[in-house]
Amino acid sequence: MTPGAPANDRRDLVILGGGLVGMTLALAAAKAGFTSHVVDRADPAELTAEGHDGRASAISTASWSLFGNIGLTAALEPLGCPITRIAVTDAMKPGRIDFAPPPEDGTLGRMFANRDLRLALFEAARGEPAIAWHSRAEIVQRTRGEHGVSVTLGDGRELAGSLMVAAEGRRSPTRDQAGIALAKWDYRHRAIVAGLAHEKPHDGTAWEIFYPAGPFALLPLTDLADGRHRSALVWTVAERDGDAVLELSERAFLAEVGKAMHGIYGAVELIAPRASWPLGFHHTARVVAERLALVGDAAHGIHPIAGQGLNLGLRDVGTLVEVLSESARLGLDPGDAQLLARYERWRSLDGFMVSLATDGLTRLFGIPGKGASAVRRLGMGAVQRLPALKHWFMDEARGTSGTLPELLRG
Repeated sequence: MTPGAPANDRRDLVILGGGLVGMTLALAAAKAGFTSHVVDRADPAELTAEGHDGRASAISTASWSLFGNIGLTAALEPLGCPITRIAVTDAMKPGRIDFAPPPEDGTLGRMFANRDLRLALFEAARGEPAIAWHSRAEIVQRTRGEHGVSVTLGDGRELAGSLMVAAEGRRSPTRDQAGIALAKWDYRHRAIVAGLAHEKPHDGTAWEIFYPAGPFALLPLTDLADGRHRSALVWTVAERDGDAVLELSERAFLAEVGKAMHGIYGAVELIAPRASWPLGFHHTARVVAERLALVGDAAHGIHPIAGQGLNLGLRDVGTLVEVLSESARLGLDPGDAQLLARYERWRSLDGFMVSLATDGLTRLFGIPGKGASAVRRLGMGAVQRLPALKHWFMDEARGTSGTLPELLRG
């Protein structure tokens, strides 16, 4: 990593946003021979502090291959919990689906605390000379033109490159400045996130328990150092109830959690602070503009119902790096319009289909009433009895369906 690179240090990419997707892109691009400026307003020390972010992410099989291909799996392997089974149920009533592949087929992915992912990414970036990392930096101007791109920082430095990449998340100012149209709506829900220790082992099971107010997910994490079993909770509640749930006493909160869990893990305790995030949907009409590519939540923000948000962004990363590499072999500039058109064609349909599927699931399981519940459970029971259909769903969860870029192949 080159901290505070000089103003005349022109690089291939100017990546705006150094979070999980942005920093993975910088590392993957470096392995492919591309240099980058990574600009982020956050302080890395705050992002990796204990208790800053209690969220956890499911890393699909394909995304794990990406991490392996850029040299991260050795650092991450001991920190991830294999997902051996996904249990999907409508309020714990009869008719649930168990997605449990045979041992020879491998797991359905791995769960990681977001903090552990950041620590591994940031440590790798610090040792990579192809990455100039500008943290705690404010951008005061963005410029894209026929021959290149640049950003001006609050301290007056100008960082130049050939392609600008927006990896700033859902509220991307770069996307908005480019005038890219956005379809979006608010689910009027909040995700309550917390860390739980529990009496019984989870055995690598990820639970998705659907209630009319929203899904209640229990995601398996590695055991604590003292041997206690641990899971991440993502509990979707109505927006109007979000503050009340956060303000519950710890005892009352755990009582509500225990009721929703139906005792599957025995006694539970809170081991990480509660936090909440508003839930919404957005999908851009395009993922490119002149010398600009969108990746991750800047292009598509989806409900966490299927745990695919980060994996969708990592597919963006793998695709963009492959398109950059192919274009370089043809002697094209990293910001070439033909390159961006190929990235657009490859990513648009996949991003749209995943977004549509997660939105549909959210709405389907949110329909109240006994009749709707009975129909859902009937359908889930049919899926449970059809091995071919279950296998298709498991391939989707692993991220191994469709045409994958090379970095995401095993």
